[in-house]
Amino acid sequence: MAGSRLEPRVNGMDAAFGDDFAGGECTLSERHTEQVLEAVKSAITAGGEHRLFRSGKLAGLFPSKAGVSAEAALFALQAGLIETVRTETRGKIITEWVQATPRAVAFVHQHDSPKSVLKELKGVLDATRAGIPGWMDEARAELARLSTTFEERANAVLGQLNELTGRVEAALRRAEAKAPTVADVMNKVVPWALAALEYLDRRTTSGAVGDCPMPELFHAIRVKQPELTLTAFQDGVRRLHDVCAVRLQPSSTMAEPEYAIVVEGQMMYAVNR
Repeated sequence: MAGSRLEPRVNGMDAAFGDDFAGGECTLSERHTEQVLEAVKSAITAGGEHRLFRSGKLAGLFPSKAGVSAEAALFALQAGLIETVRTETRGKIITEWVQATPRAVAFVHQHDSPKSVLKELKGVLDATRAGIPGWMDEARAELARLSTTFEERANAVLGQLNELTGRVEAALRRAEAKAPTVADVMNKVVPWALAALEYLDRRTTSGAVGDCPMPELFHAIRVKQPELTLTAFQDGVRRLHDVCAVRLQPSSTMAEPEYAIVVEGQMMYAVNR
């Protein structure tokens, strides 16, 4: 850096700047002064030792070993604002570690003018202002995500409540409904009449759609009355229909027509309550 060596000069003062930098201002350019000021402020604020120059991702007080940064670093060392505390040698690479001196405090006090403070404040304000739109977008996205999640969970809970409400109402209807009854005389003629009526009621409360086909009712009764014949079943259902205990219904399709019952000239293939 021989070609760009800066002598630390202050108007009417020697290289030591005196003890408090009184009596004048540094002859450094504004760019050099800003770099020196930023570096010594970082050293004072963080305390301890620091790399003199940045190296890759490793932090340093000055960003580069060339140009303005190198000249500013040389000035800070020669002015006694920072001092070398140790060096590391790896091959041909020498790394200097420095720390701030008491002179750095006086330098910052003298040169950290209202202008520089305002410039730093402006930088903070600009960065904050630039970041607000992004923050607002992130906030909106987060609110939208929370709203969607809330609606999905609320709809799921409402769905469960609706299903449970339907089950409770059906249970209440079953609990409040009177057990199917038939006259004693009819019960003697059709001994399985009560079983038939109970099955039809349970089928309805279970959510079955449409009338009960005759084959289904026959096989349901046969579970408890295995000796029941198809002829006896058809005769018994016709008697229950006659006393209005059940209602026989025609059907457009009859998978097993042998179960059908002829009533008033119509083929009845289904039954309901």
